[in-house]
Amino acid sequence: MTMKIKKMSKYTRRNFITYVMLAILFVVVQALVSTGNVSSLIKGQLVPICAYVVMAISLNLTVGVLGELSLGHAGFMSVGAFSGVVMATCLQTVVPIAWLRLAIAIITGGVFAAMVGVIVGIPVLRLKGDYLAIVTLAFGEIIKSIINNLYIGLDSGGLHMSLLTDKLNLAEGGKTILGGPMGATGVSSISTFTMGMILIVVCLTVIFNLVNSKSGRAVMALRDNRIAAESVGINVTKYKLMAFVISASMAGMAGTLFAMNYSTVVASKFDFNTSILVLVFVVLGGLGNMRGSIIAAAALTILPELLRQFQDYRMLAYAIVLILVMLATNNPTLSAAFRRFFGSFRRKKPTSDAKGGAAQ
Repeated sequence: MTMKIKKMSKYTRRNFITYVMLAILFVVVQALVSTGNVSSLIKGQLVPICAYVVMAISLNLTVGVLGELSLGHAGFMSVGAFSGVVMATCLQTVVPIAWLRLAIAIITGGVFAAMVGVIVGIPVLRLKGDYLAIVTLAFGEIIKSIINNLYIGLDSGGLHMSLLTDKLNLAEGGKTILGGPMGATGVSSISTFTMGMILIVVCLTVIFNLVNSKSGRAVMALRDNRIAAESVGINVTKYKLMAFVISASMAGMAGTLFAMNYSTVVASKFDFNTSILVLVFVVLGGLGNMRGSIIAAAALTILPELLRQFQDYRMLAYAIVLILVMLATNNPTLSAAFRRFFGSFRRKKPTSDAKGGAAQ
């Protein structure tokens, strides 16, 4: 019992440190922005960084905690992005308060992404390994194709939807929200860094409480040994689908936050490359390590912008950094050396005082 209490307190302390780091980061960034010490380029990346952080920790729930490889996470992001944009546009005159409209749009994006997660997860989660990765990859491309052929408009009669044609038959004064391959245009840019940080904290709280719950332990048992977990009565389908849907819902909310930061959003932004980029964040940060995913997502999102002045060598330097980080995080000898190095400072005693006392 004592050991269990110690483990619980250690887990709680680690989570608390993560929240404190986020709070300090938020205060520092807000102070730098208010004093004008942040360039417009970096300032424009604050909301995308928050969106990618949420994407990274949500995918880490599937890849790191559940142990299933998904390559279609950008598909859930696109579902949340466009459903959130449609909702925010419909509420533009009804809800004039920008942050409230954004919050409703984010919740809507999460709900729609969760619904799609259920539809996809029921048949897909029966697969595993490479087969699951291939099917989720195909799902992401299917979603992108559907959005590229979807037209949505709004007029006094409500929403109008059409596939493969732009003839929405809108009344006078109607507005096209989603124009097929042209994407969503005329979007109100209402996403803020504050809302992004709130979304990160909410998603982290959900994941931390899930991992530390009975359901979370069941999910991790399935990851470690599915046959053994099933033999003791754990419902494989239930817990795998639960983790998958929660992950999809968070990706949808991140998509809404991301989309509402721009005036134009196209489906090609949420393609296979985006899914791979988020997977890189997860792998570099460490499987199951939410704090590592946050750091990796933030660093690797802002790094290309910082290297933009070295236009000819920017991607080369970016690739070298990725390789070095990968080698460092997957080298047990190097990791042990770092632990010994930093641990020596904690164990080191003030020898100078001891020598001074001896001399006296």
